[in-house]
Amino acid sequence: MKTGILFAGQGSQYAGMGKDFYNKYDECREVYDNVEVDFSLKNLCFEGPKEMLDNTAYAQSCILTTSMAISALLKKGGIKADYVAGLSLGEYSALTYAGVLDLNDAVKIVRERGKIMDSAFTGKDVMMAAVLGSDENTIKEVIEEVRTLGVLEIANYNCPGQIVISGEKAACEKAAEKLSERNARRIIPLQVSGAFHTSLLEDASVSLSKELCKYTFGKPEIPVVYNYTGAESDEDIVNILTKQIKSSVRFSQTIEYMISHGVDTFIEVGPGKVLSGFVKKINKDVKVYGIDTVEDYEKMMKGLGL
Repeated sequence: MKTGILFAGQGSQYAGMGKDFYNKYDECREVYDNVEVDFSLKNLCFEGPKEMLDNTAYAQSCILTTSMAISALLKKGGIKADYVAGLSLGEYSALTYAGVLDLNDAVKIVRERGKIMDSAFTGKDVMMAAVLGSDENTIKEVIEEVRTLGVLEIANYNCPGQIVISGEKAACEKAAEKLSERNARRIIPLQVSGAFHTSLLEDASVSLSKELCKYTFGKPEIPVVYNYTGAESDEDIVNILTKQIKSSVRFSQTIEYMISHGVDTFIEVGPGKVLSGFVKKINKDVKVYGIDTVEDYEKMMKGLGL
């Protein structure tokens, strides 16, 4: 068995996430109890309120901490990752798991990253939408056709048949119309506060880079497959993360890269099971587990004979 551990991105958070792990396992409790951040992270994860938990400025630290609490339990249970990756914010969880970042440093970085992203679109009319049942070439053609209406780019390559577009609202709405006319199965507007992973975050990327330069990054102890490239990279980690915030997330390519390097079992760690669904659409032959609750964890351990 060759294992890839995947870390959840923003949007999967919910009030109560991680609470059952905290109540049952010392390893998880230790992570939550020792995180240093400027708000009551544990209470927000476990109790909400939802409005605050959904705020980008708070959500990122909460999701990362929950992901690391669950992965501490995986390590204790003898689960060893051969490769790690995460979706957008989840890349910071992957880097923490791989020993590149100290947990408290990671939490502080994503706290600032969340603030930067939250403020980047104040007063701007932007939108993101998932395009189902279309192809990359058609989407790129339509994006080119609406460019006079504003910035619009591909933000996420999630899986075959699902690509996310992101940018200024007028351009995104017109593109949605055109894609529907060209037989896209469905266009789903996303409930987000910004046009993430686009060039509209150019200024934000500069602010993030300045923040990242305050920290020390180690070398990965486990291979990390990056959003920006969909592969491993020897590029400076500050450069990678600076580009990541304003560039397409190549999640589908990331999974294909891992599979091409022998990964046959994927474990999604953190709230929700969005990534597990993507992996199943990318390749039906690999094993996929999503660990969102204690029940999920125990069922997986039993399934793996551990």
